[in-house]
Amino acid sequence: MLSFIKREAVFCAAFFCAVISAFFVPPSKDYIAYIDWSTLCILFALMAVIQGFSGCGVFSAAGRALCGRLHTVRGLCSALVWLCFFTSMLVTNDVALITFVPFALLLLKDAASPGTIVLTVVLQTVAANTGSMLTPLGNPQNLFLFSQGRLTLAGFLLTMLPYTAASFAVILCALFFIPGRSLDSCEPVLPMPHLKDADGGNKVLYKTFIVRTVSCSVLFLLCVLSVLHIVPKSVTAAVVLCVMLLLDREALGKVDYMLLLTFAAFFIFTGNIGNIPAVKDALGNFVGGNEFLSAVIVSQVASNVPATLLLYPFSEDTRSLLLGVNVGGLGTLVASLASLISFKLYSSSAFEKKKSPLFYLGIFEALNVICLSALILLHLILG
Repeated sequence: MLSFIKREAVFCAAFFCAVISAFFVPPSKDYIAYIDWSTLCILFALMAVIQGFSGCGVFSAAGRALCGRLHTVRGLCSALVWLCFFTSMLVTNDVALITFVPFALLLLKDAASPGTIVLTVVLQTVAANTGSMLTPLGNPQNLFLFSQGRLTLAGFLLTMLPYTAASFAVILCALFFIPGRSLDSCEPVLPMPHLKDADGGNKVLYKTFIVRTVSCSVLFLLCVLSVLHIVPKSVTAAVVLCVMLLLDREALGKVDYMLLLTFAAFFIFTGNIGNIPAVKDALGNFVGGNEFLSAVIVSQVASNVPATLLLYPFSEDTRSLLLGVNVGGLGTLVASLASLISFKLYSSSAFEKKKSPLFYLGIFEALNVICLSALILLHLILG
């Protein structure tokens, strides 16, 4: 039980809040209406499709092909960072980090100093958290806010573009602190390592790879159409479930169902809060007109996805809330759940002369505070 609570701390907090709120608003059929089922459907569909892509080895193959053409430590580290920045716009910040942080640790353990490895992983984390800001597909809070229908796609992109561009500039400057010396060694480049077969069944494996990749591409397009409100999200979720059951059941097993349950628990909690007049008024006064600042503050202690679900019902300005929860993903280690993923991956890695987790946290906080300050300043300038 303690292990589960430690591993799924955010879900446990959401579940606890939902249970406590139930003492003030007794359970009823209204609880079902609290849950935004369309958001859960599209979130499930996207996670399943992305796990399908990951299982095919598409992301790692692309990363290896790109990194194999680089000949300096700075060039290799830059490529690893920009892979997180740009792929997170389409496959979410969590998936980008789960894919490319272990890849970076593998490539750099014999090619770069321990300090450079830490800086690269931290920059990958910042890149994933800021690159994912740009699109509705980039992270769960963006997907939820865009699904509410208050923002057009053009309005969403134009709102986030200056902040993404400013983050790009900060990351670019930070990359110059990585040495530009020649690369001593690197992991051999294998286009699709998981397709190696000693029994000569390569043709079958490549055929399977192509079928799964094409199927995932079509399903991903279907998910995009759902996000754009062209195809019903429930239809997309049903199609993805059926296709994945036929082609890739393993991908379905890797979907983060605890995230879906976390969303459901927070929907119930915020629904109950909305029916408690005193709490509703207090949150309304705290959030109303101060969406950006309140979102940044709450995200630092509760992470930006729960902050979004908590503050949205009391928000009058969705655009400012969108900015606040995305910018608020920078700062503390818990401000974004993706940041915890990187930290766990680095802490659990094993190689000689690895820097301590405290050193990692020091570099992490320094870069996050710099980037957070830059984006808050930008917000003040843009008004």
